[in-house]
Amino acid sequence: MSATPPTAASNTPRPSVIQLAIKEKAALYAAYIPFFTEGGLFIPTTRDYKLRDDLYVLLTLPDDVQRYPIAGKVAWVTPARASGNRTQGVGICFPKDEKSQQLRVKIEQILGSSLGSDRPTQTI
Repeated sequence: MSATPPTAASNTPRPSVIQLAIKEKAALYAAYIPFFTEGGLFIPTTRDYKLRDDLYVLLTLPDDVQRYPIAGKVAWVTPARASGNRTQGVGICFPKDEKSQQLRVKIEQILGSSLGSDRPTQTI
């Protein structure tokens, strides 16, 4: 019986994986970040992240059974006990690829005219 040699551990940590199911249009509106060039999402989490950390998200949209994979990067962090009672979490920007572009278009179609609303969101 031969043993397999141990593999060298990588210095680069694997990206975190978060499953995010957004069940209502209002929740999608609150989480979507339209001012990121490629689009993005706010993800509530108590885990500590730093800017530019990789974050892999499996997103489910309202009234859709499909899960959309997003290999995003942390673009902002809302810390615990942030002013204005903001929810702790991170904002990720979508990568610049065809699948993310299609997802951004789909989200903006779901949100429709509410994108121009001045209702508060979890982002700004």
